[in-house]
Amino acid sequence: MDRLTGIGVFVAAVDGGSFAAAARRYGLSPAMAGKYVSAIEVELNARLLHRTTRRLSLTDAGQDYYARCKQILEAYDEANREASDSQGTARGVLRIAAPVTFGAMHLGEVVARYLEAHPHVNIEVSLSDRYVDLLEAGVDIAVRIGRLRDSGLVARRLAPCRMVICASPEYLERNGTPCRPQDLQQAQRLTFSEAVSAGDWTLVDARQRAYVIGGPCRMAANNTQMLLAAALAGAGVAYGPTFVFGEQIALGKLVVLLPEYHTSELAIQAVYPSARHMPLKVRHFLDYLVAVFGDEPPWDRIQPQPAARASSARRAGTRRPTGAR
Repeated sequence: MDRLTGIGVFVAAVDGGSFAAAARRYGLSPAMAGKYVSAIEVELNARLLHRTTRRLSLTDAGQDYYARCKQILEAYDEANREASDSQGTARGVLRIAAPVTFGAMHLGEVVARYLEAHPHVNIEVSLSDRYVDLLEAGVDIAVRIGRLRDSGLVARRLAPCRMVICASPEYLERNGTPCRPQDLQQAQRLTFSEAVSAGDWTLVDARQRAYVIGGPCRMAANNTQMLLAAALAGAGVAYGPTFVFGEQIALGKLVVLLPEYHTSELAIQAVYPSARHMPLKVRHFLDYLVAVFGDEPPWDRIQPQPAARASSARRAGTRRPTGAR
């Protein structure tokens, strides 16, 4: 068996905690991944791994061997990267992970432009709102929103994630426009169920006083695009990121409520395994993300368009809420 592949499978199995993880990384069956490691143990006449039905763990000999193998693989990858970079051309398959809504709404055009600029790179995109282990899944770079888990990954900020409270003009005409945070207690609230505190919205006034809007929600969903559709249809008041609601707000189809109050601002970040051994394909894509988004991302630069609905919403803004009906 190829020794370098065997070393790579061994390291991937340790990093991922199973032969199945190593198999996914190298396109093998779990049984074949196990054979690679067993062949190394036979050659060394030493057991490297303790095997259980749930997880793998290193023996004393395995710990030293793992550390050396990591160095070998890093040196090999660095040599390949330097050779490739000397040609100035990004090559290979770039694997990207991102949240479902953000990826569907904002990464398609970015990826298309990147592919046009880098004809020797192919891209695989995985959209999921679940946490993805980059090493186990073989992902080169991931876009994540909000607070990051404590990990050994490197993070780079791409853009702010600003939050807004909004509703359609039709909903406001039926129910009145909230004038104070307390008025939202009676609103038909539409919430994102996967948020850290799905039922709580927090507004902060100019004197830094916080108002937490809690209580029951009219609708909860684990996808913000669905909340957008429901808000546009007049189902209630939505709370979410401007990268989802910004375009419809600019078109006058949704109205920002209580704009004099501040909402939470999170961060959109790119995470990747290592800054030191970053392949050219990843480095170029990361630089492209930073250039495209930035402190004033495209969805926050959309200019409002004059519309009858928007003026209707402004008239509705003079009314006090009558409560949800």
